[in-house]
Amino acid sequence: TGITHKVKDGPSFGDYGAQVTMGDLFIELLDMKGDVRDYKRELDISNSIGKVTFSFGDIHFKRIYFASYLDRVLVYRMQSDKPVSYSMHYVSPHNRQNETFSNQIYSYEGALKDNGQKYETRIKYETDGAVEFQNGTVTVRNASYVNLYHTAATEYLMKFPDYTGNDFKSANDATLEFIEGHSYEDLLRNHQKDYHSLFNRVNLILGPNNHDNLPTDQRLKAYNAGQNDLYLEQLYFQYSRYMMISSSRKGAMPMNLQGKWNHSLDPPWACDYHMNINQQMLYWPAESTNLSECHLPLFDYLRSLVEPGQITTKEHFNTRGWVVNAMNNAYGYTAPGWAFPWGYFPGGAAWLCQHLWEHYQFTQDKDFLKNTAYPIMKEAALFWIDYLIEDEDGYLVSAPSYSPEHGGISAGATMDHEMAWDLLNNCVMASEILGEDEQFIIEAQRVRDNILPLKIGKWGQLQEWKEDVDDPDNKHRHVSHLFALHPGNQITVENTPDLAAAATVSLNARGDEGTGWSLAWKVNFWARLKDGDRAYKLFQRLLKSTENEGTEMVKGGGTYPNLFCAHPPFQLDGNMGACAGIAEMLVQSHSGMIELLPALPSAWQNGILKGIAARGGYNVDMEWKECQLVSVQITGPPSADFKLKYKDHLKSYQTDSNGKIHLNINDLN
Repeated sequence: TGITHKVKDGPSFGDYGAQVTMGDLFIELLDMKGDVRDYKRELDISNSIGKVTFSFGDIHFKRIYFASYLDRVLVYRMQSDKPVSYSMHYVSPHNRQNETFSNQIYSYEGALKDNGQKYETRIKYETDGAVEFQNGTVTVRNASYVNLYHTAATEYLMKFPDYTGNDFKSANDATLEFIEGHSYEDLLRNHQKDYHSLFNRVNLILGPNNHDNLPTDQRLKAYNAGQNDLYLEQLYFQYSRYMMISSSRKGAMPMNLQGKWNHSLDPPWACDYHMNINQQMLYWPAESTNLSECHLPLFDYLRSLVEPGQITTKEHFNTRGWVVNAMNNAYGYTAPGWAFPWGYFPGGAAWLCQHLWEHYQFTQDKDFLKNTAYPIMKEAALFWIDYLIEDEDGYLVSAPSYSPEHGGISAGATMDHEMAWDLLNNCVMASEILGEDEQFIIEAQRVRDNILPLKIGKWGQLQEWKEDVDDPDNKHRHVSHLFALHPGNQITVENTPDLAAAATVSLNARGDEGTGWSLAWKVNFWARLKDGDRAYKLFQRLLKSTENEGTEMVKGGGTYPNLFCAHPPFQLDGNMGACAGIAEMLVQSHSGMIELLPALPSAWQNGILKGIAARGGYNVDMEWKECQLVSVQITGPPSADFKLKYKDHLKSYQTDSNGKIHLNINDLN
C-alpha cells in the first residue's frame, strides 16, 4: 500500500514501478557481403515456435526460437548452409554487478536501479564453431549452427511484505543442470509435447485457409477491405489461446497489460495489473477455452494480495476484508492510486473473486473451492458487508462509489452493487456446497437481498447510477454497469427479460466504437443478449487494421499488423476478451444449462468446434451446417444429469457410464 510520487526526469508513473525488460541480446553476422533477400518471419502457433528464414549473399539461413515451460529455458537455434561468424552481446538497462564467461556459458548479474532487486541471466553456447569472449562480446567463428540456451531468474518472491528471497542463482544452476545432456531436439520435443497438451484441446474450423500466402499485415488489411477470410477469424481465436499458454503457467506471475511482450522501460500504464476491467478480461477465456491450468497464476497472485488488501481496508475504509483498487503492481499495491476518481475502485477484489468461483464451476474441483477459493471470497465479502450503507429507502448502497472510468464519485454506482451481489451470491452457493459457515452465510444472504435493485431509467436504459442521470448521447468506452450481464449472470435474457432489454438500450446508446478491450467486452455483451450478428459486427470492428499507438479512446481501437490488440496502445486484454466472446457466441453455460450456438453469426454458416468447456465439468464437440446444428457430443462426469438447450428446445440428458453422450439434430428437436 502507499501513494505514488512524481519522480523528476523519471517514468510518468513516478516510483510506483513498472514491469520492464531484463535486457536485449544483439546478434550480428560478421564479414558478410551481398544483399539480404527472401526474408520471412513466421509464428507457428500450432507448435509454439518462431521461425526466420532468409538468404544473405549466397548463404541460406534458418532460425528457430521457442520458450520451454517444462525445461524453464529459452532456446534459439541459428543455422546456415555454409559456415559463418557471429558477434553477440547482451545489453541491460539496469546496473551491472558482474559479467563472466566460463565453460561456454555467459552470465550477467545485475540489479534494478530503484529497489535494488537482483537478477541473473545466463546463456549457454552450443556450436560447431570456435567461441571467444572479450569485453562483453561473444564471438562465434566458422559455425554452421549455434544453439543458445537462455535462462534467467530474479530474487523476487511473491510474498508480502518484502517480496524478496528467491535464490535466483541456484534457480539458474538447476535449469542448466536439468538440461545438461539433452539435445536441442530433446528440448523441442519436450516443449511441444507440453504445449500441445493444452493447445490441442480446442479446435475451431470456420473456413479454409485460402489466403495463407499473404503476410499477416497485408492479410488483415485485405480483410478490412472486404476480403472474406473466416480462417483469419479462427486464427485470432487460437492466437489468443497461444498467448495465454505462453504467458500464464503455474509458478509464474500472472499476465498483465502487455505481459512478456512489453519492450519499454516506461510502458503504458506501467505494464501493471489494472483491476477495473483489464486484469479480469485477460483471464476470461481461461476456463471456456479449456485452459484451466493457465488460470492458476492468477489465484496464487490473489492469495498474495489478501494481506496487503486487509491493510488497505483498515487504513482507508475501517472495515474488515480485503480490497484492491484500480491499479496494482507486483509489490502488493492495493490502495486507491495515481489519481481520483479513476484510481478509486475497491470493487477490484470482488470482481477478481469471480474467477475463483468460475474455476470451480468449470472444473468441479471441491478441494480448490474449500482450500483456495472460498477463504479468499469470504474475506472479500466481509468488506462489502461492512462497506454498504443503508439509504433513505432502506436499501444498501455503495458510498462512496465510482463507475469506472466514467463520472465522478457518487453514492450508489450500479457496478458496485452488481459486483457485491455477485460475490455474496457466489459465497452463499459455495457455502452450501461445502456445508459450512452457516452464520456467515445468513449475514451474506441478508446483505445480498437488501442491495439496491437494478433500475431501469426514463429512456429505457439500465441505470449506471442510483439517480436516473444517464446521457443517451454519451459514447464512453466503459459500460461498467452491464457487469451483471457479462461477466456476471444476474441479468439473463431468459430470467430477467426486462433488464436484458434495458441493457440492450444502454449498449445501443454507447455505440459500436471504443478502445480494443471495450470492443471485446461488447462482443461478449451482445453474445449474452443472443445477437450473434451484432457480436460479429463488433468483432470485425476489433479487427480493424491500425498502427495508431496513441491513446485515442473513442475510435482508436483495432488490431496491429501482428494481431496484437490496440487499446491503443497495445494491450493483451482485447485479444483475450475477443477470444472469450467467440466462445460465448458458440456455447454458453452461465444459466444452469448448456446452450449450443446461442449467438451464431450468419457469417459462420458452417463450422466445427471441438473441446470447448462448459460449467459443470463438461466439454462440447459439435458441427453445424448452413447455420443449423448437425451433431453434438457432450463429455463430462459419468452418469451426470444436465440440461441442454438449442434454439427454443430445452431438454434434460444424462451422460453414459463413460461420461459421454452423442446427439444429432433429431435428438435435440
